[in-house]
Amino acid sequence: MPMKKVLIANRGEIALRVMRACREMGLRTVAVYSDADRAALHVLEADEAYRLGPAPATESYLRGDLILEIARRSGADAIHPGYGFLSENAGFAEACESVGITFIGPPASAMRELGSKTRARQAADAAQMPRVPGSVKGLASVEEAVRVAASIGYPVMLKAAAGGGGKGMRAVARAEELPGAYAAASSEAERSFGSGEVYLEKLIERPRHIEIQIVADTHGNCVYLGERECSVQRRHQKVIEEAPSAVVSDDLRRRMGEAAVRLALSAGYVNAGTVEFLVDEELNFYFLEMNTRLQVEHPVTEMVTGLDLVQMQLRVAMGEPLGIAQQEVRLRGHAIECRIYAEDPENNFFPSPGMITRLVQPGGPGIREDCAVYPGWVVPLDYDPMLSKLVAFGATREVAIDRMLRALGEYVIGGIRTNISFFRRILEDADFRAARIDTGYLELLLAADPVSNSDEVTEAPEEIVALAAALLTASMQRSAPAETASLPESRWADAGRREGLRA
Repeated sequence: MPMKKVLIANRGEIALRVMRACREMGLRTVAVYSDADRAALHVLEADEAYRLGPAPATESYLRGDLILEIARRSGADAIHPGYGFLSENAGFAEACESVGITFIGPPASAMRELGSKTRARQAADAAQMPRVPGSVKGLASVEEAVRVAASIGYPVMLKAAAGGGGKGMRAVARAEELPGAYAAASSEAERSFGSGEVYLEKLIERPRHIEIQIVADTHGNCVYLGERECSVQRRHQKVIEEAPSAVVSDDLRRRMGEAAVRLALSAGYVNAGTVEFLVDEELNFYFLEMNTRLQVEHPVTEMVTGLDLVQMQLRVAMGEPLGIAQQEVRLRGHAIECRIYAEDPENNFFPSPGMITRLVQPGGPGIREDCAVYPGWVVPLDYDPMLSKLVAFGATREVAIDRMLRALGEYVIGGIRTNISFFRRILEDADFRAARIDTGYLELLLAADPVSNSDEVTEAPEEIVALAAALLTASMQRSAPAETASLPESRWADAGRREGLRA
């Protein structure tokens, strides 16, 4: 199934990341954007760009019908969903297939099999994977929850079957807490995911969160590409990711990798995916869930394997074999990723939207930055406030940490609050440097010493910001392929650029 033009149904840094991979493979790209993103970098970088609608995601990036219509109009023969939005929507994957457009991701059947937490637990049992004890189906009532909890012992955790991101989760230490927690978790799950189904499992106290990256093709090949340590979390959201984990031996990596591959093959999985595990103090591992898409933290895997995961996704979607056998996968060095957010650590990490008045980006040996902002860009309040992913690579974990600290010191984002100083504090902490981390590490660190933000909000004169934005967009217009201007579909991109110059 040859591919010539790819529509990226996403925004921000992941849209740019996918475009760069497409460009290196000679594929043309189509961007889509909301009104809030009309001057976004992914719009300026794409060969063609089309407006979706107003800023709310439900009226733009979640409108699968509009995206398919744009794919038809633009002549795109494939859609890359990135992460978030429609990336794990089996119905959208099916809709793409029904109109002859390649969905760059797993088939809808595998998404349904592994995307639901309870179905995935059943699949884990069928694949003989170790998992956390508990129910494998949604709980029918609080009485059933009480019976299951009594059988596995407290503490337990209630979780939303369709959940993620910490929504619909409640830890329960004692039986008398269970009825209230059940009602709260189910209600939150209903509001967040449209399904109030919850299940219950044994609470593994202070585990490590370690995940395995897999890639599978349509020829029956599937490999694992090592692990990522994602234990530094705040409110169940990953904050720092690194590869490899400091506690995973070659033997443990092999056993976790083989279990992940077994699960993927049992469900007919194709393309990139991630199998998440909890690891206890004795280094026993338990299946947690599978993410049926590219992960935010995929760059650290790319840095230690030397593989381009997005290009692998594209080639698998074209029907090509993986081109790499398990014994050929080699890990080298260490990589750490920090998610740079427009948020205020001093104000309970509230989002900090607004205009970026100054931007000094780090560089030098071992530094990679996947970024989608520029001076003059207004960070909207409508979406996740991630500005960039800063990645440091070194021969050892210590070198990677020191490089990240140096890069964070170089990084200046003016006009808004960011969490840059928050990362410096974590990376200088003795427990982090010694890899004494688990999923409770960061909350304890914050409780012991609340955040102080030393970053000053720096301002630049408005005329300098406007000039910088104009020079950047003009430079991009000059570098755009000549044929782009002749395409009628590029009117939206041109309009977006003009709006950007007026901003």
